Amino acid sequence: MKSLNEWFKQGMTTTEYISSMKVNREGLLKVYNSSHLEENQRGFLHGLQDKKLRALILTADWCGDAMVNIPLFLRIANEALIDVRYFIRDENLELMDQYLTNGKSRSIPIIVLIDQEGEEVAKWGPRAPEAQRLADELFGSLPPKGTPEFDEAFKKAIPAFQKGLTEDKALWESITKDMLAALK
Repeated sequence: MKSLNEWFKQGMTTTEYISSMKVNREGLLKVYNSSHLEENQRGFLHGLQDKKLRALILTADWCGDAMVNIPLFLRIANEALIDVRYFIRDENLELMDQYLTNGKSRSIPIIVLIDQEGEEVAKWGPRAPEAQRLADELFGSLPPKGTPEFDEAFKKAIPAFQKGLTEDKALWESITKDMLAALK
């Protein structure tokens, strides 16, 4: 099994990942360009700069959660000088399967922070509690998964979910606070 340091060396840079996006690049950039950190948050993150943390992010372009979570994390990474590498979930199942949600789901994004020795120091994802509540509200009333009715209802619910992700700045603040809590 590869070490996290070995994985890190194989990941895409931020520029490579964003350049490769075909589905949610516009939404990701909208969130990044419209989000900011508070002064006290930046101060906390500046205190982490000497730790030289690095991040491995398991993601996929089609993922609405990644569309909002990655740009918010990039704001954090920029302030803390965290070097970031990206891994497309379905192309990196060996890594993904080390970070299953509830021991079974390949939910993304997953952000793994490591130190210079390659030791995991924090993990975050796939959703902040507030984003999970939004997802539960929008998707909780859908017909059972696997039925034809589910597919149609899910396709109708996705635009509202993604609109909330790309426009709800209070949600962004909740997500950012949850990510910062993982770093403390």
